[in-house]
Amino acid sequence: MNSIVPRPFVYVLLALLLTLVSALPARALDIAGTYFDDKTSLAGSELQLNGAGVRTKLFFKVYAIGLYLPQRAEGADAVLASKGPRRIQIVTLRELTAEQLADAFLEALSANQTEAELSKLAARIERFRAVMLSIGKAPEKTVIRLDYLPASGTRLMLGSEQKGSDIAGEDFYQALLRIWLGNSPVQADIKEKLSGKS
Repeated sequence: MNSIVPRPFVYVLLALLLTLVSALPARALDIAGTYFDDKTSLAGSELQLNGAGVRTKLFFKVYAIGLYLPQRAEGADAVLASKGPRRIQIVTLRELTAEQLADAFLEALSANQTEAELSKLAARIERFRAVMLSIGKAPEKTVIRLDYLPASGTRLMLGSEQKGSDIAGEDFYQALLRIWLGNSPVQADIKEKLSGKS
């Protein structure tokens, strides 16, 4: 004799399974063995992964990078126009020294600013460089976050530890974003990916 499962029970079971699946952390992209979740939270806001890619140099994978925004945006101009909390998340794919990181960031930052913009940012750039150098070295799989918090500015996180004090001004964070999204980005395909175009 065949047993028939009551329909209400089936509906409850399906609803429970859907709830459990939706509660699992979403993994959006596997970038060179590094996972970037679809969503993250910062300063009480939920951020969406806009895109992620891999920085390479001389055929070596240097780091994976993901960009989180309050709402997804397409195109560099739209990303740069985003407001509210934002996060650049970097995961090193090889051991890097603080000097390598700081020099690479500041060279690309300078390449995407006018002389007047650099002059206005000079003191904050020096503060940022000093904080970067305090890292010492970043072993493979080190997680570096460059967070923008509207109330206080740019915050550098190494894993779960804050490095230095927040650097004020949205213009400074915009300058950092232009390292990857400016007219002279460090790598063209990273610009495309962080811009939500691929």
